[in-house]
Amino acid sequence: MNAILLIAHAPLANALRQCALHVFPDCDSMVAAIDVQPNLSPDETLATARIALEQLGRVPQVSGVLVLTDIFGATPSNVAQKLVDGVASRLITGVNLPMLLRSVSYRHEPLEALVSRAVVGGTQGVMQVAVTAPQNQPRRNHDQDQHDHQQ
Repeated sequence: MNAILLIAHAPLANALRQCALHVFPDCDSMVAAIDVQPNLSPDETLATARIALEQLGRVPQVSGVLVLTDIFGATPSNVAQKLVDGVASRLITGVNLPMLLRSVSYRHEPLEALVSRAVVGGTQGVMQVAVTAPQNQPRRNHDQDQHDHQQ
């Protein structure tokens, strides 16, 4: 089973973790979060991240760690790039809630498969929806029926 480490600008990492625990309360020991504080150096954040990664590795059933960060090129991502080894851990940037929930759902799959599922979950979770409510949208011609009654 794989663990998940969130590294993001404060307070995003812990907020995402709390959302995941809301949906999957049993994943408490499998999802860790590090909020990158603006007053800490990248080296201090890296030290904290190494401790978190080590703690996740001590969980008996953990075989790998998926690291999720918010923005490529920013401090959380740069720290994570120094952290992951590419063998027992993988890194994905651009984390969003659909990506995290998909990752937690499929954490039992091999790490490489989990990476694919996470990226797909994150991209499929982004979509444009109607700006107005359906009842306020113009009716299509084939929907118009003289015998149509609203209740």
